[in-house]
Amino acid sequence: MDANIQVLVIIALVVIALSVFLSFFPFMLWISALASGVRISIITLVAMRLRRVVPSRIVNPMIKATKAGLGLTINQLESHFLAGGNVDRVVNSLIAAQRANIPLVFERAAAIDLAGRDVLHAVQMSVNPRVIETPFVSAVAKNGIEVKVKARVTVRANIDRLVGGAGEETIIARVGEGIVSTNGAANSHKDVLEHPDLISKTVLNKGLDAGTAFEILSIDISEVDVGKNIGAYLQTEQAEADKRIAQAKAEERRAMAVAQEQEMKARVVEMRAKVVEAESEVPLAMADALKGGKLGVMDYMNLKNIEADTQMRGSIGKQGDLRGDGEDKK
Repeated sequence: MDANIQVLVIIALVVIALSVFLSFFPFMLWISALASGVRISIITLVAMRLRRVVPSRIVNPMIKATKAGLGLTINQLESHFLAGGNVDRVVNSLIAAQRANIPLVFERAAAIDLAGRDVLHAVQMSVNPRVIETPFVSAVAKNGIEVKVKARVTVRANIDRLVGGAGEETIIARVGEGIVSTNGAANSHKDVLEHPDLISKTVLNKGLDAGTAFEILSIDISEVDVGKNIGAYLQTEQAEADKRIAQAKAEERRAMAVAQEQEMKARVVEMRAKVVEAESEVPLAMADALKGGKLGVMDYMNLKNIEADTQMRGSIGKQGDLRGDGEDKK
């Protein structure tokens, strides 16, 4: 019984020892590397473990690179892995570039990958150009008619400008700018409808792909629509604004006229008050004249007769006016 226990203990120790050994030394990975022609020592694999590098992420891409004849080294792949790059994607991009006869070295591919761009996708775009569709870009011709244009831009990735080059948003913005400037220079919207290729030629001649990570191959106008009459709309808005300004000025003049009228009425009332005041002094003056002997009684009576005669003539004249108005109405 004791012998069986000792045998089980020995077996357990051997299994533990093999597990610890294989955790530091991936034996099957080393066999695969040797079978593929990749010369890598056991010490190098153990050192990768100590440097917290997953050996499979270095050895498997190295096997692909060796089979493709890229001539890479373990140190290059391991340094790129430690820098935070995707080793497998870089190797795949190098293989794809080699097959497509695109000049791409490991340092350039590693820099593009560390810059945050998908280097494999860029190589694929160099082989198979991509079509970018812009949204409707609205522009106004010289005759005031709005023209809406949608374009399709065929671009190819430029490997040399992937690091530091602008993206798709810049391409779309620049193409939209070219569309606006071209439509704005057209004398009529009919010119744009008849010759939409003028937009493509003008935009291509401006070199809009400068400083970007792409190379523009062609610009095709897919849709052209006629929008609103912006010129007429702006004229209508201007006329409405002029109307409001004129109404405001007229209201201002009316208010000033009303104020002046009220002022004149106040002056009339003031003058009437002065007249009443002056008339109130007449009886006093006449009384003083009678007392002083400057005015006789007969003179006073003649004055009263004249006033009565004047009032009678006035009332007769008013009655004549009323009769004349009645006959006109008949």
